[in-house]
Amino acid sequence: MTSIAIVGAGPQLGLAIARTFGSQGYDIALISRNRDKLDTLVGTLTTEGITAAAFPADVLDRDALTQALKDAAAQFGGIDVLEYSPPAGLDTSAMTTPAEADLVHVQHEIEFHLYGAIAATKAVLPPMREAGTGTLLFTTGAGSMNPQPPTATIDTATAALRNWAINLHKELADTGIQAAHIGLDVTIGTPTFYGRPQATADQLAPIYWDLHTTNRDQAERIFRG
Repeated sequence: MTSIAIVGAGPQLGLAIARTFGSQGYDIALISRNRDKLDTLVGTLTTEGITAAAFPADVLDRDALTQALKDAAAQFGGIDVLEYSPPAGLDTSAMTTPAEADLVHVQHEIEFHLYGAIAATKAVLPPMREAGTGTLLFTTGAGSMNPQPPTATIDTATAALRNWAINLHKELADTGIQAAHIGLDVTIGTPTFYGRPQATADQLAPIYWDLHTTNRDQAERIFRG
């Protein structure tokens, strides 16, 4: 049995990735804070013949996130793929320039993007090591590669996640486990931002399948539309 855990699952990219893997027979574990939204996604996937389940957890709550992934592994017989892409919490983020940023603002984003990814990885990596196979995929936006002053705090944290993911890929070389960073220099279904092109989630989801199945030697894939 094969399964993917999508941390930060939502109705756009998360759902598209779930459909891509689900159409190949994968069970889908959906993780995010909002139980109602997760249940809606599960209902959508179920009507399409895809096996999916909701595991509510906040990435800022390390224990809850770890338990959600353990529960998903118990239900589906393990986690073969981890995809980490919680959306930037613009409602809780302090949108400041580098010079205006306070330490607490940067710390919040580091906790959300980098520490959450590390916690999720630590929950699923040991069984992957035992099996000698698995895939760890980490998604960031354009700011991790091309930072902009108005989003300095988020960009700092996602750049750290990008660095960590690529370094993880190097560490796991020759273990059978793929780790990769996906950088999305596009907006998904929203007006363009800083001149970035638009893309649909359905255009992006095949990248994740390709890194899992075909180009497992790649540490990074950047999509610019």
